[in-house]
Amino acid sequence: MPFTLATWNINSVRLRESIVCKLLEEEAPDVLCLQECKSPVDKIPMDQFRALGYTHMVARGQKGYNGVAILSKLPLVDAGGEDYASLGHARHVAATLENGVTIHNFYVPAGGDVPDREVNEKFGQKLDYLTEVRDAFHANRPEKSILVGDLNIAPREDDVWNHKNLLKIVSHTPIEVKHLAETQESGKWVDITRQDIPEGLLYSWWSYRAKDWDEADKGRRLDHVWATSDIANAGHGSRVLRAARGWEKPSDHAPVFATFDL
Repeated sequence: MPFTLATWNINSVRLRESIVCKLLEEEAPDVLCLQECKSPVDKIPMDQFRALGYTHMVARGQKGYNGVAILSKLPLVDAGGEDYASLGHARHVAATLENGVTIHNFYVPAGGDVPDREVNEKFGQKLDYLTEVRDAFHANRPEKSILVGDLNIAPREDDVWNHKNLLKIVSHTPIEVKHLAETQESGKWVDITRQDIPEGLLYSWWSYRAKDWDEADKGRRLDHVWATSDIANAGHGSRVLRAARGWEKPSDHAPVFATFDL
């Protein structure tokens, strides 16, 4: 049975409840993975989501910071959430569908502004976080799994508006790209978005700092949909809902979609 999944860094699920509902009404993915919910789990506004058919949720939250949630029309079983790098942050949650597919939802640390762990603790935390995720997947190779989320790294040259200009900017530095590639390889993950859209500039994030984000179009592809190699061929229909970046009181991220025939 095919199902459609979307991933979206919402930058406060309570502040942006209305556009989450807009997405659920207009696009109706079977599963919506949210990051940066900035809410304790019991404060996530589930009443409106349930009214739209999203009667299942697995989440990890904390007040005003981080937070990940999986909303679903389909039944879910909580498959855990790990505190990688022991940061005490709600950055990972997993859930398993009735068809046996496990969905991992990640919000990788952004890493601060300076790409040097000696002077910027947050950058070191980001690298350590990815290293621990890599090691976990090496130790327990995932199968029949999908990994989504705001991974806070744009790995390819055509995942950013200007490769040369961003080589020393956090999210596109060579050391971050290397860490992400090692994490991807550790689980034999396939980048479903780029499997479907192999060529061309592609972004999912545009800074709030731009006066006209759409015209300037200085974006980065920070949000990802991966699948383990055993089910990667079932993935298709990838797209970025760029229009959502222009909705009222938007997140600076746009939702990324994929469909799986499983």
